[in-house]
Amino acid sequence: MSKPSDRTRLIASATRRGRGRRPVNPPIERGSTLLNDAPADMRDESLGPVYGIEDLSAARELRATLAEMEGATDAWLVPSGLAAVTVPLTALLRPGDEVLTTDAVYGPTRRFLNRHLKARGVSTAFHAPGATVADIVAGITERTRLVLIESPGSLTFDMADVPALAAACRERGVLTVMDNTWAAGLAFKPLAHGVDVSMQALTKYVGGHSDLLMGSIAVADARVGRQIAETIEDLGWRVSADDAWLALRGLRTLPLRMEAQAKSALQVAQWLQARPEVAQVLYPPFPGDAGHALWRRDYSGAASILGLVMRGGHEAAAHAMLNAVDLFGLGYSWGGYESLITHETGQLAFRAGKPALAGELIRLHVGLEDANDLIADLERGLTAWSEALT
Repeated sequence: MSKPSDRTRLIASATRRGRGRRPVNPPIERGSTLLNDAPADMRDESLGPVYGIEDLSAARELRATLAEMEGATDAWLVPSGLAAVTVPLTALLRPGDEVLTTDAVYGPTRRFLNRHLKARGVSTAFHAPGATVADIVAGITERTRLVLIESPGSLTFDMADVPALAAACRERGVLTVMDNTWAAGLAFKPLAHGVDVSMQALTKYVGGHSDLLMGSIAVADARVGRQIAETIEDLGWRVSADDAWLALRGLRTLPLRMEAQAKSALQVAQWLQARPEVAQVLYPPFPGDAGHALWRRDYSGAASILGLVMRGGHEAAAHAMLNAVDLFGLGYSWGGYESLITHETGQLAFRAGKPALAGELIRLHVGLEDANDLIADLERGLTAWSEALT
């Protein structure tokens, strides 16, 4: 019998037999103090958690299901997607070490590297977005302890050859940590491609409803996992029972939502590329994108967030466009059911090397609305853009 698909396995874990009569979803257990029948039981971990800071039913089920999806020996939950990046870096790096990462790295991750880790003796080197594996490996020094991979990269969606990069790092004794939020642990499996640590912001696609903050960290190597688990324990970072329950519920429908949103995103991207106001669509699943070949080779699906490089323009025109659309909400984040739009040109200034784009940079997240309605909304936005330039 062939192995069931992720779509099946994410649901099958709920209906698996052998646990007696129970609800489909685990109960939400809000508790700090956990009572025992006898003094000898109070520190007996075989009976379950001894205190509420440890994972209760919903969190344990969520961790197990994520680990199964990621192909991991274990997975842990932390209070935000950013924490899912900072915990592995804190656990695996020591003073004198160096991190090598893309210049397109997520802004708050860059801040943590440049502010928190730098103050504690850990330096960071940045490579160009879209650099080849050979170019990235050339930047590895005797101090490089870890390569932090973000693919596609933030804002400009640059792709890395992750399997080749992970193999090259392993040969050199360098650890790899990948921010896999774009693929949600579903469309791409970092651990199966040789990456040491796979993390994602569950805030995005797993939550799916823009109503929780959470991150996950998954590993294949138990030795690496032990360092991460101990760091989480020492920091006391856990998630609430309510949020774990919401994330678990979102995980069950993740494949269906991602597939529907990716289909609409591609339709929107195709329409935008034909518009005279648009110089370039940055979306790896889009034929012609610089990262399309890598996406087609390694990914089984796609996210629904993309970049839109306008033909020239200025901030006032970008704001006119954002003010004119109605179905696209003005807000950060992505992965929820609702469509969002942001103006991102200003964030590029934080990079060491500003990309040579033809104009203003707009970011779109395509939600579950009808794609034709979203296109009509964007047409209003592009009309306002053009009027602001005249």
